[in-house]
Amino acid sequence: MMGMVSTINEFLYYPILIIILLAAGLYFTCRTQLVQLRLLGEAVRVVMEKPTKEGATSSFQALMVSTASRVGTGNIVGIASAICLGGYGAVFWMWIIAIVGGASAFIESTLAQIYKRRDENGDSYGGPAYYIETALRNRGIAVLFAVCLILTYAVGFNMLGSYNLQSTFATYDFYDPTVSPWIIGGVLALVVLWCIVGGGKRIIRATSTVVPFMGITYVIISLVVIVFHIQLVPSVFARIFEEAFDFQAIFGAFAGSGMMYGIKRGLYSNEAGVGSAPNAAAVADVSHPVKQGLVQMLSVFIDTLLLCTATALMCLCSGIEPSETMAGAPYVQAAIGTVFGSAGPIFVTIAMVLFAFTTLLGNLFYVDNCLIFIHKSVPSKSFMIGFRILCAGIIFLGAGLSASAAWDFADLMMAIMCLVNLPACVILSHVAIKALQDYQRQKDSGINPVFRAKDIGMYEDDVEYWK
Repeated sequence: MMGMVSTINEFLYYPILIIILLAAGLYFTCRTQLVQLRLLGEAVRVVMEKPTKEGATSSFQALMVSTASRVGTGNIVGIASAICLGGYGAVFWMWIIAIVGGASAFIESTLAQIYKRRDENGDSYGGPAYYIETALRNRGIAVLFAVCLILTYAVGFNMLGSYNLQSTFATYDFYDPTVSPWIIGGVLALVVLWCIVGGGKRIIRATSTVVPFMGITYVIISLVVIVFHIQLVPSVFARIFEEAFDFQAIFGAFAGSGMMYGIKRGLYSNEAGVGSAPNAAAVADVSHPVKQGLVQMLSVFIDTLLLCTATALMCLCSGIEPSETMAGAPYVQAAIGTVFGSAGPIFVTIAMVLFAFTTLLGNLFYVDNCLIFIHKSVPSKSFMIGFRILCAGIIFLGAGLSASAAWDFADLMMAIMCLVNLPACVILSHVAIKALQDYQRQKDSGINPVFRAKDIGMYEDDVEYWK
Protein backbone atom coordinates (compact mmCIF):
# COMPACT_ATOMS: atom_id res chain seq x y z
CA MET A 1 0.00 0.00 0.00
CA MET A 2 2.79 2.43 0.88
CA GLY A 3 4.45 1.63 -2.45
CA MET A 4 1.26 2.77 -4.17
CA VAL A 5 1.18 5.94 -2.03
CA SER A 6 4.79 6.70 -3.00
CA THR A 7 3.96 6.27 -6.71
CA ILE A 8 0.95 8.59 -6.42
CA ASN A 9 3.13 11.17 -4.64
CA GLU A 10 5.68 11.16 -7.45
CA PHE A 11 2.93 11.91 -9.96
CA LEU A 12 1.17 14.54 -7.81
CA TYR A 13 4.34 16.46 -7.00
CA TYR A 14 5.83 16.30 -10.48
CA PRO A 15 4.58 17.73 -12.64
CA ILE A 16 1.21 18.71 -11.12
CA LEU A 17 1.89 20.24 -7.71
CA ILE A 18 5.26 21.81 -8.50
CA ILE A 19 3.77 23.62 -11.48
CA ILE A 20 0.71 24.77 -9.50
CA LEU A 21 2.77 25.88 -6.47
CA LEU A 22 5.29 27.89 -8.45
CA ALA A 23 2.76 29.27 -10.94
CA ALA A 24 0.33 30.37 -8.21
CA GLY A 25 3.11 31.83 -6.07
CA LEU A 26 4.58 33.80 -8.98
CA TYR A 27 1.10 34.97 -10.01
CA PHE A 28 0.36 36.23 -6.49
CA THR A 29 3.82 37.81 -6.30
CA CYS A 30 3.20 39.79 -9.50
CA ARG A 31 -0.39 40.75 -8.61
CA THR A 32 0.65 42.02 -5.15
CA GLN A 33 3.76 43.73 -6.53
CA LEU A 34 6.13 41.62 -4.43
CA VAL A 35 4.18 42.12 -1.21
CA GLN A 36 6.30 39.55 0.67
CA LEU A 37 9.35 41.82 0.44
CA ARG A 38 7.79 45.23 -0.16
CA LEU A 39 5.71 45.21 3.05
CA LEU A 40 7.94 43.04 5.23
CA GLY A 41 8.64 45.95 7.58
CA GLU A 42 4.92 46.68 7.88
CA ALA A 43 4.32 43.00 8.75
CA VAL A 44 6.79 43.26 11.65
CA ARG A 45 5.04 46.41 12.91
CA VAL A 46 1.52 44.98 12.64
CA VAL A 47 2.31 41.78 14.53
CA MET A 48 2.66 43.71 17.80
CA GLU A 49 -0.70 45.49 17.55
CA LYS A 50 -3.18 44.86 20.35
CA PRO A 51 -6.59 43.34 19.51
CA THR A 52 -9.48 45.79 19.14
CA LYS A 53 -11.49 43.94 21.81
CA GLU A 54 -10.13 42.99 25.24
CA GLY A 55 -9.65 39.25 25.63
CA ALA A 56 -9.78 38.58 21.88
CA THR A 57 -7.02 36.73 20.01
CA SER A 58 -4.26 39.13 18.97
CA SER A 59 -2.26 39.08 15.74
CA PHE A 60 0.72 37.82 17.71
CA GLN A 61 -1.26 34.94 19.24
CA ALA A 62 -2.63 33.93 15.83
CA LEU A 63 0.93 34.10 14.49
CA MET A 64 2.11 31.79 17.28
CA VAL A 65 -0.64 29.22 16.60
CA SER A 66 0.17 29.10 12.88
CA THR A 67 3.91 29.16 13.59
CA ALA A 68 3.43 26.35 16.13
CA SER A 69 2.06 24.20 13.33
CA ARG A 70 4.63 25.36 10.77
CA VAL A 71 7.60 25.24 13.13
CA GLY A 72 7.95 21.62 14.07
CA THR A 73 9.84 18.44 13.44
CA GLY A 74 10.07 19.37 9.76
CA ASN A 75 12.45 22.19 10.68
CA ILE A 76 14.91 19.68 12.11
CA VAL A 77 14.29 16.20 10.74
CA GLY A 78 12.63 17.30 7.48
CA ILE A 79 15.42 19.63 6.38
CA ALA A 80 18.16 17.21 7.43
CA SER A 81 16.42 14.46 5.45
CA ALA A 82 16.13 16.71 2.39
CA ILE A 83 19.86 17.45 2.48
CA CYS A 84 20.88 13.82 3.04
CA LEU A 85 18.62 12.51 0.27
CA GLY A 86 18.63 15.43 -2.19
CA GLY A 87 22.01 17.06 -1.60
CA TYR A 88 23.09 20.64 -0.94
CA GLY A 89 20.88 22.03 -3.72
CA ALA A 90 17.73 21.17 -1.73
CA VAL A 91 18.44 24.18 0.49
CA PHE A 92 18.19 26.63 -2.43
CA TRP A 93 14.83 25.26 -3.60
CA MET A 94 13.60 25.39 -0.02
CA TRP A 95 14.39 29.13 -0.03
CA ILE A 96 12.61 29.63 -3.35
CA ILE A 97 9.44 27.89 -2.19
CA ALA A 98 9.44 30.10 0.93
CA ILE A 99 9.94 33.41 -0.90
CA VAL A 100 7.35 32.59 -3.56
CA GLY A 101 5.10 31.00 -0.94
CA GLY A 102 5.07 34.20 1.11
CA ALA A 103 2.70 35.74 -1.44
CA SER A 104 0.48 32.63 -1.35
CA ALA A 105 0.35 32.83 2.44
CA PHE A 106 -0.67 36.49 2.23
CA ILE A 107 -3.53 35.80 -0.20
CA GLU A 108 -5.01 32.80 1.63
CA SER A 109 -4.87 34.43 5.07
CA THR A 110 -6.31 37.74 3.84
CA LEU A 111 -9.20 35.81 2.25
CA ALA A 112 -9.75 33.94 5.51
CA GLN A 113 -10.04 37.27 7.34
CA ILE A 114 -12.42 38.79 4.77
CA TYR A 115 -14.80 35.82 4.78
CA LYS A 116 -14.54 34.90 8.48
CA ARG A 117 -17.63 34.50 10.62
CA ARG A 118 -18.73 35.53 14.11
CA ASP A 119 -19.65 33.14 16.92
CA GLU A 120 -22.11 33.68 19.76
CA ASN A 121 -19.41 35.34 21.89
CA GLY A 122 -18.53 37.84 19.17
CA ASP A 123 -15.22 36.14 18.38
CA SER A 124 -14.25 35.22 14.82
CA TYR A 125 -13.47 31.95 13.06
CA GLY A 126 -12.94 30.84 9.49
CA GLY A 127 -10.52 29.37 6.97
CA PRO A 128 -10.43 28.00 3.41
CA ALA A 129 -13.56 25.89 3.88
CA TYR A 130 -15.47 29.05 4.75
CA TYR A 131 -14.22 31.22 1.88
CA ILE A 132 -14.75 28.39 -0.59
CA GLU A 133 -18.33 27.95 0.59
CA THR A 134 -19.16 31.68 0.81
CA ALA A 135 -17.33 33.12 -2.19
CA LEU A 136 -17.45 30.16 -4.58
CA ARG A 137 -20.86 29.03 -3.28
CA ASN A 138 -19.83 25.39 -3.34
CA ARG A 139 -20.25 23.56 -0.04
CA GLY A 140 -19.25 20.23 -1.60
CA ILE A 141 -15.71 21.41 -2.41
CA ALA A 142 -15.53 23.18 0.94
CA VAL A 143 -16.40 19.96 2.80
CA LEU A 144 -13.84 18.07 0.68
CA PHE A 145 -11.18 20.54 1.79
CA ALA A 146 -12.24 20.23 5.45
CA VAL A 147 -12.06 16.43 5.28
CA CYS A 148 -8.62 16.61 3.61
CA LEU A 149 -7.38 18.95 6.33
CA ILE A 150 -8.59 16.61 9.08
CA LEU A 151 -6.87 13.63 7.43
CA THR A 152 -3.70 15.66 6.85
CA TYR A 153 -3.31 17.15 10.31
CA ALA A 154 -5.05 14.75 12.67
CA VAL A 155 -3.63 11.69 10.90
CA GLY A 156 -0.75 12.35 8.45
CA PHE A 157 1.17 15.18 10.13
CA ASN A 158 0.51 14.04 13.70
CA MET A 159 1.69 10.51 12.97
CA LEU A 160 4.78 11.94 11.30
CA GLY A 161 5.45 14.35 14.18
CA SER A 162 5.19 11.50 16.67
CA TYR A 163 7.55 9.32 14.63
CA ASN A 164 10.09 12.14 14.20
CA LEU A 165 10.10 12.85 17.93
CA GLN A 166 10.72 9.26 19.00
CA SER A 167 13.41 8.82 16.34
CA THR A 168 15.65 11.32 18.16
CA PHE A 169 15.94 8.89 21.08
CA ALA A 170 17.51 6.21 18.86
CA THR A 171 21.04 7.44 19.67
CA TYR A 172 20.69 6.64 23.39
CA ASP A 173 21.73 3.32 24.94
CA PHE A 174 18.36 2.76 26.61
CA TYR A 175 16.52 2.87 23.25
CA ASP A 176 14.97 -0.47 22.24
CA PRO A 177 13.55 -0.33 18.68
CA THR A 178 10.75 -2.75 19.53
CA VAL A 179 9.58 -1.13 22.77
CA SER A 180 10.86 2.45 23.14
CA PRO A 181 8.81 3.98 20.24
CA TRP A 182 5.57 2.82 21.87
CA ILE A 183 6.54 4.09 25.33
CA ILE A 184 7.54 7.50 23.93
CA GLY A 185 4.42 7.63 21.75
CA GLY A 186 2.22 6.78 24.74
CA VAL A 187 3.66 9.54 26.93
CA LEU A 188 3.36 12.09 24.11
CA ALA A 189 -0.23 11.06 23.38
CA LEU A 190 -1.28 11.50 27.03
CA VAL A 191 0.31 14.95 27.38
CA VAL A 192 -1.25 16.18 24.13
CA LEU A 193 -4.64 14.77 25.16
CA TRP A 194 -4.53 16.76 28.40
CA CYS A 195 -3.94 19.98 26.44
CA ILE A 196 -6.52 19.42 23.70
CA VAL A 197 -9.28 18.49 26.14
CA GLY A 198 -8.95 22.09 27.33
CA GLY A 199 -9.96 23.35 23.89
CA GLY A 200 -8.68 26.13 21.65
CA LYS A 201 -7.93 28.73 24.34
CA ARG A 202 -5.56 26.36 26.14
CA ILE A 203 -3.85 25.59 22.83
CA ILE A 204 -3.37 29.31 22.14
CA ARG A 205 -1.92 29.94 25.62
CA ALA A 206 0.45 26.97 25.43
CA THR A 207 1.79 27.77 21.96
CA SER A 208 2.20 31.53 22.56
CA THR A 209 4.42 30.71 25.54
CA VAL A 210 6.51 27.85 24.15
CA VAL A 211 7.03 28.83 20.48
CA PRO A 212 9.07 32.07 20.94
CA PHE A 213 11.35 30.52 23.57
CA MET A 214 11.83 27.36 21.51
CA GLY A 215 12.60 29.17 18.25
CA ILE A 216 15.05 31.71 19.72
CA THR A 217 17.01 29.08 21.64
CA TYR A 218 17.28 26.83 18.60
CA VAL A 219 18.56 29.65 16.37
CA ILE A 220 21.17 30.69 18.97
CA ILE A 221 22.52 27.13 19.28
CA SER A 222 22.62 26.81 15.48
CA LEU A 223 24.56 30.08 15.18
CA VAL A 224 27.09 28.84 17.73
CA VAL A 225 27.76 25.74 15.62
CA ILE A 226 28.02 27.83 12.44
CA VAL A 227 30.44 30.32 14.07
CA PHE A 228 32.69 27.46 15.22
CA HIS A 229 32.95 26.36 11.57
CA ILE A 230 32.81 29.85 10.01
CA GLN A 231 35.64 29.02 7.58
CA LEU A 232 33.35 26.51 5.82
CA VAL A 233 30.48 28.96 5.19
CA PRO A 234 31.69 30.31 1.78
CA SER A 235 32.22 26.82 0.35
CA VAL A 236 28.85 25.65 1.69
CA PHE A 237 27.01 28.49 -0.05
CA ALA A 238 28.97 27.88 -3.26
CA ARG A 239 28.00 24.22 -3.23
CA ILE A 240 24.34 25.01 -2.49
CA PHE A 241 24.07 27.16 -5.62
CA GLU A 242 26.21 24.82 -7.71
CA GLU A 243 24.06 21.76 -6.97
CA ALA A 244 20.80 23.73 -7.17
CA PHE A 245 21.43 24.38 -10.87
CA ASP A 246 22.75 20.95 -11.77
CA PHE A 247 19.90 20.41 -14.23
CA GLN A 248 21.40 17.21 -15.61
CA ALA A 249 21.06 15.61 -12.16
CA ILE A 250 17.62 17.18 -11.63
CA PHE A 251 16.04 15.94 -14.83
CA GLY A 252 17.93 12.68 -14.80
CA ALA A 253 16.28 11.53 -11.55
CA PHE A 254 13.76 14.18 -10.62
CA ALA A 255 11.99 12.24 -7.85
CA GLY A 256 15.25 12.02 -5.92
CA SER A 257 16.67 15.41 -6.89
CA GLY A 258 17.51 18.33 -4.66
CA MET A 259 14.74 20.36 -6.30
CA MET A 260 12.08 17.79 -5.41
CA TYR A 261 13.26 17.32 -1.82
CA GLY A 262 13.69 21.06 -1.31
CA ILE A 263 10.17 21.79 -2.52
CA LYS A 264 8.60 18.87 -0.64
CA ARG A 265 10.26 19.55 2.68
CA GLY A 266 10.02 23.32 2.29
CA LEU A 267 6.28 23.02 1.68
CA TYR A 268 5.86 20.58 4.57
CA SER A 269 7.69 22.98 6.84
CA ASN A 270 6.14 26.37 5.92
CA GLU A 271 2.73 25.13 4.62
CA ALA A 272 2.34 28.19 2.35
CA GLY A 273 -0.69 27.63 0.12
CA VAL A 274 -1.67 24.41 1.87
CA GLY A 275 -4.65 26.10 3.56
CA SER A 276 -3.82 25.42 7.20
CA ALA A 277 -2.62 28.80 8.52
CA PRO A 278 -5.78 30.66 7.34
CA ASN A 279 -7.69 28.80 10.06
CA ALA A 280 -5.52 30.54 12.66
CA ALA A 281 -5.48 33.83 10.73
CA ALA A 282 -9.28 34.06 10.82
CA VAL A 283 -9.29 34.00 14.63
CA ALA A 284 -7.22 37.18 15.00
CA ASP A 285 -9.02 40.37 16.00
CA VAL A 286 -7.71 43.07 13.62
CA SER A 287 -9.11 46.24 12.09
CA HIS A 288 -8.30 45.19 8.51
CA PRO A 289 -7.90 41.71 6.90
CA VAL A 290 -4.62 42.66 5.23
CA LYS A 291 -2.95 43.02 8.62
CA GLN A 292 -3.31 39.31 9.33
CA GLY A 293 -2.33 38.47 5.74
CA LEU A 294 0.96 40.27 6.37
CA VAL A 295 1.44 38.54 9.72
CA GLN A 296 0.96 35.06 8.24
CA MET A 297 3.34 35.95 5.43
CA LEU A 298 5.89 36.72 8.16
CA SER A 299 5.29 33.28 9.68
CA VAL A 300 6.50 31.60 6.47
CA PHE A 301 9.76 33.54 6.65
CA ILE A 302 10.26 32.77 10.34
CA ASP A 303 9.78 29.10 9.62
CA THR A 304 11.84 28.60 6.47
CA LEU A 305 14.24 31.50 5.99
CA LEU A 306 15.16 31.55 9.68
CA LEU A 307 14.64 28.16 11.37
CA CYS A 308 15.03 25.82 8.39
CA THR A 309 18.09 27.76 7.22
CA ALA A 310 19.52 27.52 10.74
CA THR A 311 19.24 23.72 10.57
CA ALA A 312 20.62 23.54 7.03
CA LEU A 313 23.66 25.72 7.68
CA MET A 314 24.36 24.13 11.06
CA CYS A 315 24.47 20.69 9.41
CA LEU A 316 26.37 21.66 6.26
CA CYS A 317 28.91 23.84 8.09
CA SER A 318 29.65 21.11 10.63
CA GLY A 319 32.09 19.45 8.26
CA ILE A 320 30.09 16.20 8.29
CA GLU A 321 29.15 15.12 4.79
CA PRO A 322 25.42 14.25 4.44
CA SER A 323 24.58 10.66 3.50
CA GLU A 324 21.44 8.62 3.07
CA THR A 325 22.19 6.55 6.18
CA MET A 326 22.19 9.73 8.33
CA ALA A 327 18.91 11.12 6.96
CA GLY A 328 16.86 12.83 9.66
CA ALA A 329 17.68 13.38 13.32
CA PRO A 330 21.04 11.50 13.29
CA TYR A 331 22.55 14.10 10.92
CA VAL A 332 21.45 17.03 13.11
CA GLN A 333 22.68 15.29 16.27
CA ALA A 334 26.06 14.53 14.69
CA ALA A 335 26.41 18.12 13.45
CA ILE A 336 25.63 19.73 16.78
CA GLY A 337 27.86 17.20 18.52
CA THR A 338 30.91 18.64 16.73
CA VAL A 339 30.70 21.65 19.06
CA PHE A 340 28.70 20.54 22.09
CA GLY A 341 29.89 16.94 22.29
CA SER A 342 27.58 14.50 24.08
CA ALA A 343 25.32 17.40 25.12
CA GLY A 344 24.44 18.00 21.44
CA PRO A 345 22.11 15.02 20.95
CA ILE A 346 20.41 15.86 24.27
CA PHE A 347 19.66 19.39 23.09
CA VAL A 348 18.26 18.09 19.79
CA THR A 349 16.02 15.69 21.71
CA ILE A 350 14.72 18.51 23.93
CA ALA A 351 14.17 20.75 20.89
CA MET A 352 12.33 17.95 19.09
CA VAL A 353 10.08 17.37 22.08
CA LEU A 354 9.11 21.05 22.16
CA PHE A 355 8.83 21.36 18.36
CA ALA A 356 6.70 18.21 18.08
CA PHE A 357 4.52 19.14 21.05
CA THR A 358 3.60 22.58 19.73
CA THR A 359 3.12 21.22 16.21
CA LEU A 360 0.65 18.61 17.43
CA LEU A 361 -1.30 21.26 19.35
CA GLY A 362 -1.36 23.68 16.42
CA ASN A 363 -2.48 20.90 14.07
CA LEU A 364 -5.44 19.96 16.26
CA PHE A 365 -6.50 23.61 16.52
CA TYR A 366 -7.04 23.52 12.74
CA VAL A 367 -8.86 20.18 12.94
CA ASP A 368 -11.38 21.52 15.48
CA ASN A 369 -12.21 24.39 13.12
CA CYS A 370 -12.98 22.01 10.24
CA LEU A 371 -15.10 19.73 12.42
CA ILE A 372 -17.24 22.74 13.32
CA PHE A 373 -17.56 23.61 9.63
CA ILE A 374 -18.66 20.12 8.58
CA HIS A 375 -21.10 19.86 11.50
CA LYS A 376 -22.36 23.45 10.93
CA SER A 377 -22.00 24.02 14.67
CA VAL A 378 -19.81 22.97 17.57
CA PRO A 379 -20.15 19.17 17.86
CA SER A 380 -21.40 17.72 21.13
CA LYS A 381 -19.02 17.52 24.07
CA SER A 382 -19.08 13.72 24.05
CA PHE A 383 -18.20 13.63 20.33
CA MET A 384 -15.29 16.04 20.77
CA ILE A 385 -13.90 14.11 23.75
CA GLY A 386 -14.15 10.87 21.77
CA PHE A 387 -12.51 12.47 18.72
CA ARG A 388 -9.65 13.88 20.79
CA ILE A 389 -9.04 10.49 22.37
CA LEU A 390 -8.90 9.08 18.82
CA CYS A 391 -6.37 11.79 17.86
CA ALA A 392 -4.23 10.85 20.85
CA GLY A 393 -4.41 7.22 19.73
CA ILE A 394 -3.19 8.20 16.26
CA ILE A 395 -0.24 10.03 17.82
CA PHE A 396 0.55 6.85 19.75
CA LEU A 397 0.42 4.70 16.60
CA GLY A 398 2.54 7.16 14.60
CA ALA A 399 5.52 6.57 16.89
CA GLY A 400 5.76 2.99 15.62
CA LEU A 401 5.70 3.75 11.89
CA SER A 402 8.62 3.41 9.51
CA ALA A 403 10.23 6.63 8.27
CA SER A 404 9.16 6.15 4.64
CA ALA A 405 5.54 5.35 5.55
CA ALA A 406 5.26 8.39 7.82
CA TRP A 407 6.66 10.81 5.23
CA ASP A 408 4.80 9.35 2.22
CA PHE A 409 1.36 9.48 3.85
CA ALA A 410 1.90 13.04 5.12
CA ASP A 411 3.11 14.16 1.67
CA LEU A 412 0.03 12.67 -0.02
CA MET A 413 -2.46 14.35 2.31
CA MET A 414 -0.66 17.71 2.01
CA ALA A 415 -0.68 17.50 -1.79
CA ILE A 416 -4.45 16.95 -1.91
CA MET A 417 -5.05 19.96 0.36
CA CYS A 418 -2.92 22.15 -1.91
CA LEU A 419 -4.77 21.01 -5.02
CA VAL A 420 -8.08 22.13 -3.48
CA ASN A 421 -6.95 25.36 -1.80
CA LEU A 422 -4.62 26.97 -4.34
CA PRO A 423 -7.06 27.02 -7.30
CA ALA A 424 -9.67 28.58 -4.99
CA CYS A 425 -7.13 31.24 -3.95
CA VAL A 426 -6.31 32.01 -7.61
CA ILE A 427 -10.03 32.45 -8.42
CA LEU A 428 -10.61 34.71 -5.40
CA SER A 429 -7.27 36.54 -5.47
CA HIS A 430 -8.84 39.70 -6.92
CA VAL A 431 -10.71 40.17 -3.62
CA ALA A 432 -7.48 40.03 -1.60
CA ILE A 433 -5.76 42.37 -4.10
CA LYS A 434 -8.53 44.95 -3.71
CA ALA A 435 -8.23 44.68 0.07
CA LEU A 436 -4.45 45.26 -0.21
CA GLN A 437 -5.01 48.35 -2.37
CA ASP A 438 -7.58 49.64 0.12
CA TYR A 439 -5.13 49.06 2.99
CA GLN A 440 -2.35 50.94 1.22
CA ARG A 441 -4.65 53.87 0.36
CA GLN A 442 -5.55 54.30 4.01
CA LYS A 443 -1.93 53.93 5.13
CA ASP A 444 -0.83 56.55 2.60
CA SER A 445 -3.47 58.89 4.05
CA GLY A 446 -1.88 58.53 7.48
CA ILE A 447 -4.74 56.64 9.15
CA ASN A 448 -4.97 53.22 10.77
CA PRO A 449 -6.65 51.06 8.08
CA VAL A 450 -10.20 49.91 8.87
CA PHE A 451 -12.00 47.46 6.59
CA ARG A 452 -15.39 48.25 5.04
CA ALA A 453 -16.78 45.84 2.47
CA LYS A 454 -18.21 48.60 0.26
CA ASP A 455 -14.75 50.16 -0.12
CA ILE A 456 -13.65 47.19 -2.24
CA GLY A 457 -16.97 46.73 -4.05
CA MET A 458 -18.35 43.92 -1.88
CA TYR A 459 -21.83 43.56 -0.41
CA GLU A 460 -22.09 43.32 3.36
CA ASP A 461 -24.05 40.07 3.02
CA ASP A 462 -20.88 38.48 1.62
CA VAL A 463 -18.82 39.32 4.70
CA GLU A 464 -20.71 38.24 7.79
CA TYR A 465 -18.15 39.35 10.37
CA TRP A 466 -17.49 42.81 8.90
CA LYS A 467 -21.11 44.02 8.74
